[in-house]
Amino acid sequence: MKSPQKSFIAVFAFLAMTSAFADAESSEAQSVKASSELTIISLAPHLTEWVYSLGLEQHLVAVSDYSDYPSEATSLPRVADYQGADIAAIVALQPTIVLAWDGGNKPQDIHKLKTLGIKVFSSRIVNLSDIASELIKLGKLTGKETAATRLAHQFQADISALEQQYDVAPRKSVFYYSWTAPLMTIGPNAWPNKLLNVCGAKTAFEDSPVDYPQVSVKEVLTKQPTALIAASKSTPEELANFWAPHRDFLQAPLVTVNPDITSRFSLRLINELKNLCSGIN
Repeated sequence: MKSPQKSFIAVFAFLAMTSAFADAESSEAQSVKASSELTIISLAPHLTEWVYSLGLEQHLVAVSDYSDYPSEATSLPRVADYQGADIAAIVALQPTIVLAWDGGNKPQDIHKLKTLGIKVFSSRIVNLSDIASELIKLGKLTGKETAATRLAHQFQADISALEQQYDVAPRKSVFYYSWTAPLMTIGPNAWPNKLLNVCGAKTAFEDSPVDYPQVSVKEVLTKQPTALIAASKSTPEELANFWAPHRDFLQAPLVTVNPDITSRFSLRLINELKNLCSGIN
């Protein structure tokens, strides 16, 4: 288990981080908050969720494809998909701010919006802690700093609690996959592996040089993972049937997680992480 001293240091560091953001509030943020009518466009599903988490949904006028949570978001116009953002449609809506995902949206689209004079909040998520810090940044830009800080602190506290609960060594080796045709898993730097780490686990293919390698069933059997993690919406029967022919050689239990949650930088990750950790352990 992590020592109380380490836990205190982690909390202190996070509080210091949020204080630094408060001291560094920009004039651009102030101008957005001062707008008489805030108009928001989201270009990623997790950013759409953040808008609702902050209680700003009345200002949201358009979203990206797959923005399906909460259900109210599905009724809003779509202005972005995997092919890119519809710049003309965005400009026509005259947004006060566009929320973009650095790493998910095309850099040229973000650049184009900025050159047109549109304020862009570009969020970059690498680690779980980034969800909290980026949410606070968005709160500052939109006049929801208090709500954002409260949500961010709770999220960070919940993550820390799970890390302490499942702080084991060595980490359990598990096989995480999203589909079977082809059978693909995750490498050590892939986002889902960071979720596994919270649960005291790691990908069975931590030696992979790529984030999402294609593997064979034989390789999985050779690894002998302690659990099979299916990030899938397939039925339990369908998932079980795939592994049925190999059960004489692999006894690992099958755990299912919702890919719409584990693949997004959402505050809903907490409950899904609890389910994941419980299934693994």
